[in-house]
Amino acid sequence: MALHKIKDFDPDYRNHFDGDDVKDLDLYSGDEKIGSVNDVLVDENGEFRYLIINTGAWIFGKKVMLPIGRARIDYSARRVYADGLTRQQVEALPEFTDDLKVDYDHEERVRDVYRSPGMTGAAGMTGMTGAAGMTEASLEASAPLNSPVPVEGMPYTGSSMGATAGAFGTDTSLRRDYDRDSYRYDEHDRDLFNLDRNDDRIRLYQERLIASKTRQKTGEVTVGKHVETETARVDVPVEKERVVIERVNPTDATAVTPGEATFSEGEVARVEVYEETPDIRKEAFVREEVRVKKVVDQDTVTAEEQVRREELDIDTQGRPIIDNDRANIDRANR
Repeated sequence: MALHKIKDFDPDYRNHFDGDDVKDLDLYSGDEKIGSVNDVLVDENGEFRYLIINTGAWIFGKKVMLPIGRARIDYSARRVYADGLTRQQVEALPEFTDDLKVDYDHEERVRDVYRSPGMTGAAGMTGMTGAAGMTEASLEASAPLNSPVPVEGMPYTGSSMGATAGAFGTDTSLRRDYDRDSYRYDEHDRDLFNLDRNDDRIRLYQERLIASKTRQKTGEVTVGKHVETETARVDVPVEKERVVIERVNPTDATAVTPGEATFSEGEVARVEVYEETPDIRKEAFVREEVRVKKVVDQDTVTAEEQVRREELDIDTQGRPIIDNDRANIDRANR
């Protein structure tokens, strides 16, 4: 299962914890400050799995992964306790870098270190509720330090030599009944990732509607142009000249005296004839302009869904004094 940094998984994760943030809290092992919390890794379901701790000058600024079940968070003191964590274990852990992609093999190396009996001290978590699987818990010590404690799914062989090797990830005596496909955090390493041990609190859950929007393409409009051909007609009146020769009877038929009329050849009458021809040509002009733009129409979509919430049932006998601070909780949640 892939792991993600909490901010990459949910950029608004602080809103789920009333503004509290485990990042940058001081890290303590017992009464000794050993560094700070650098980041949080969650799985694909949003469950908290590891704290990325920076050991500061304790181990030359080395960053390592701490299973969330081994952490005890105290927001009032601005501290995270990794009780039982030793310098030897930090040195044995593979280093975490910001560009590292944590895979199954890397996690197994980390888990092998914490599976050793040297890391079975007090572990827990307090003061955190909300999304991404983080719950309030106060985990007590599961066993004395350096005691042979078997881990579920990984039987302890009873050999202190084997346990020491396991701390460095080279123990061949630990038999695994899982592989990368069948491994489950809460089944095979419950003590490393369980946050609910010895928790006497009742959590009241409530559903709420989360509204979001997605932008999707619903269509496409293509505006272009093409050429259409048609036959255009135009009437142009033209004039043509023609010669009309008329032969008519003379109006004066008086005879002329002999010798007065001369007969000659080659007499010609010239008449120029003209006609008009049409001059037809084509020219292009802007007939129409088309402007293309988009406008946004606002609409409101209303959805209704049934949501559930849990209410506390208090059954009392006699006259016990009950301090029900529900009013303060309601004011805090507004």
